[in-house]
Amino acid sequence: MSRAKVTCTIICFDEETNIRAALESVKWCDEIVVVDSFSNDRTFEICREYTDQIHQRPWPGFVEQKAFALTQAHHPWVLNLDADERVSPALRREIQAVLEDPQADGYYIPRLVYYLGRWWWRGGWYPDYRLRLFRRERVVWGGVDPHEKVILHGRSARLHGPMLHYTYRDIADHLRTINVFTGVAARELALRGQTTTVGDLVLRPLWRFVRFYCMRRGFMEGIAGLFVAQSAAFYVFAKYAKLWEATRDRAALPAPTGARPAPTGTPPAS
Repeated sequence: MSRAKVTCTIICFDEETNIRAALESVKWCDEIVVVDSFSNDRTFEICREYTDQIHQRPWPGFVEQKAFALTQAHHPWVLNLDADERVSPALRREIQAVLEDPQADGYYIPRLVYYLGRWWWRGGWYPDYRLRLFRRERVVWGGVDPHEKVILHGRSARLHGPMLHYTYRDIADHLRTINVFTGVAARELALRGQTTTVGDLVLRPLWRFVRFYCMRRGFMEGIAGLFVAQSAAFYVFAKYAKLWEATRDRAALPAPTGARPAPTGTPPAS
């Protein structure tokens, strides 16, 4: 039985430090489609070494950019990858086996984060299942920027091999990303008419900390686990604080997402 053909789609912007490793991990795919938001570094040149299916397009936001990438795929199955992710050897073997006789229309894949010198099997980020392998004709992109998601019309199943996620270079990069993504998220919520309550600023961050640090055993990672739990809680607090600011003063809305591309890797379990 022949394996069903698969297209890998990647969106990117200024990802020269990540993109080669991402592309190397999916060069076994039948097609690679890259959508680049006019990178200023060597991202475009590196991508040309792996595929001629490169589309340069202004940044419209995560949902629209990934939806466009999907329209450029030519094969019946699509594997969606972010520039800071890698398909592990175990996941590659599992995908290839599944595509010989698919029993579902979409497959959720666990993401394993590497950060602060360790793999985060505990502490809140794993398994962080994402629907990343799916039949092209059975999905549409949805969600709210920056946390876009695939909406599947059909049966789903789970894979076990991890997608490796090299999410932040260091703490400074982590904090910069929190600032960018909370601004995008707050703006999208404000445009949808949502407002902030005291519970959003107190209970939601508290629950996030308890879940990451206690329930997901972040405390077993020492100071690193404490930092990740606190930063996850702060992410929630900052998002709703910015939403409060935006709805208090409409002029305070963060700049539109099309003004400058945001980081193109999705944050883990935010």
